[in-house]
Amino acid sequence: MQEISVTLNKTELRRNLLKTRQTMSVGQWREKSDRICAQIQTSTLFTDAKTILAYFSFRQEPDLTLLFTDSKYRWGFPRCVGQSLVWHLWTPNNPLTIGNYGITEPKPDAPIIDPATVDLMIVPCVACDYQKYRLGYGGGYYDRLLSLPQWNTKPTIGVVFDFAHIPQLPTQPWDQPLQAVCTENGRWGDDKS
Repeated sequence: MQEISVTLNKTELRRNLLKTRQTMSVGQWREKSDRICAQIQTSTLFTDAKTILAYFSFRQEPDLTLLFTDSKYRWGFPRCVGQSLVWHLWTPNNPLTIGNYGITEPKPDAPIIDPATVDLMIVPCVACDYQKYRLGYGGGYYDRLLSLPQWNTKPTIGVVFDFAHIPQLPTQPWDQPLQAVCTENGRWGDDKS
């Protein structure tokens, strides 16, 4: 019975937080996204990285586009392939496509990134808690990815708006905590916490 209760709580929490996120005006969304980018840019996890995996904003997630113009970094973005994420190298002049679930992603022929070269993963989240656990969309893509040996030691920053940084999320044994969490109001878990 406990597992059903946790699942229902996650489902309800996800629905409520997504609804709150959708009620932000475009101006609020842009301003808070820009502040999140500024927070990330001062993180040692970010400044010490060379190859960074990120995401393209979907359903009013924090928009990290300001970061992607910095040519100091190599950027990778995911494509959903079956039940997995495949990471492709991307530069601002590379074409994009709309993939599964309506998410913007690199074209299938874009170069694949070798996990050994990745220095940081910036992870989209519906919510994060103070223990750095994340609530995703429920597909398990990031939980599966972060449990794999080639990925589970990579530094991770979860990105959420401050209203979605909450004291505690219901968790399951397979949930993977992140190394850091970033909102428009601060960072937790990296060296500048």
